Amino acid sequence: MPRKRYIQAINEALFEEMERDPKVIVFGEDVELAIFGDTRGLLERFGHDRIRNTPICEATLAGMAVGAAVTGYHVVLHMMFSNFIYTGFDAIANQMAKLRLMTGGQIELPLTVIAGYGGGRSTAAQHSDTPHPLLMNLGGVNVLVPATPADAKGLLKQAIRTKNPSFFLEASGRGGDSGEVPDGDYTVPFGRAAIARAGADITMVAIGSMLKPALSAAEKLNLAGIDAEVVDPRTLVPLDEQTIVGSIEKTGRAILVDEARDRCSAASHIAAIIADKAFSSLKAPIKRVTVPNVSMPYAPNAESRVLPSEDRIVQIATDLVRSKQLA
Repeated sequence: MPRKRYIQAINEALFEEMERDPKVIVFGEDVELAIFGDTRGLLERFGHDRIRNTPICEATLAGMAVGAAVTGYHVVLHMMFSNFIYTGFDAIANQMAKLRLMTGGQIELPLTVIAGYGGGRSTAAQHSDTPHPLLMNLGGVNVLVPATPADAKGLLKQAIRTKNPSFFLEASGRGGDSGEVPDGDYTVPFGRAAIARAGADITMVAIGSMLKPALSAAEKLNLAGIDAEVVDPRTLVPLDEQTIVGSIEKTGRAILVDEARDRCSAASHIAAIIADKAFSSLKAPIKRVTVPNVSMPYAPNAESRVLPSEDRIVQIATDLVRSKQLA
């Protein structure tokens, strides 16, 4: 399989889906300029009828996306940074997430929102959030958090083809990462986690951008005689509870690594699932490695202090494995 960059895989998925289906359109903030690189070349290939810049008004963008999807277009709305989801939230929460239910399934919403999330690039508080907990709580949208180029391409293609709204959250600091991407037309199904590394002593559930530090931590732990299993959920809605619970039943220990703020994070939700469905298998308390309940700072040295790190994961995992088992 060829190796491709994360952003390149997203760009390839957009090209392929627009070639496959003339109803796929892309609009949003600076999609013609392709500041992130994920929409590069689309304007030249498909023209202004299908690729269009929009004003910087996310409330309007979200409403436009709903309206276009209702009329039969397969909409890809690029909101650039995930913080901008907040300013479009009325149409997202009250229309996008609810219309299919409220119309008894008469309205379909083939709509995909792309937005970059997370810290690590000093883009400051208004451009560095990880808002998947907010989206998970809506009840009517899919939430996708691909960590690898292969999953980025496969999940985006699947999202564009589905008839329900999906949020495709790009790991902003991972755009240049490379990985193998399967040849040909392929999709990644929603609700199916991947075992990124098999292990026997402890389970790390690493969400989106946290897969890379979790895998690095697992290699360090291996040198210390601790065999860590790393689970990549790939999608948070729907969530593959079976794979996560199965891993905990095997290892008896859990660390949940999430770039969202700790309070009401995806890690918190997964911890509740583990406590509910795998409590008898636990040998130690469930631990979360998350961002403190603060806004992301601008200064690089301050930003690095609040982001989950490889060293924090290693320390917590070591403490868990060496602690006494639960009574």
